[in-house]
Amino acid sequence: MGKIVTVIVDRPIGSYHPDYPDTYYPINYGYIEGTMAADGEEQDAYILGVSEPILKFTGRVIAIIKREDDIEQKWVVAPDGVSFTKEEIEKLTYFQEKFFISKITLL
Repeated sequence: MGKIVTVIVDRPIGSYHPDYPDTYYPINYGYIEGTMAADGEEQDAYILGVSEPILKFTGRVIAIIKREDDIEQKWVVAPDGVSFTKEEIEKLTYFQEKFFISKITLL
């Protein structure tokens, strides 16, 4: 499995994207402070396995979503000991990943 990280949540469950108001967040989403991604921004992460809005979360990276048509990749973080299948991750992140050609790699 992947490493333990702390995600700062800037888009909690129930929020909308600040630039795309039609994009609703059914899961918590944020970034890993101090870990830079290929796009020059801090690494983005989806949080699975948490059903209420939160501001910060420490969990394990269980998968990487690599976008073939974008420079970014997204980390999938869940509570330690909790796992999801590729199909479950695809379904839970579809609200945003539907705009990209993505490949999920479980860790």
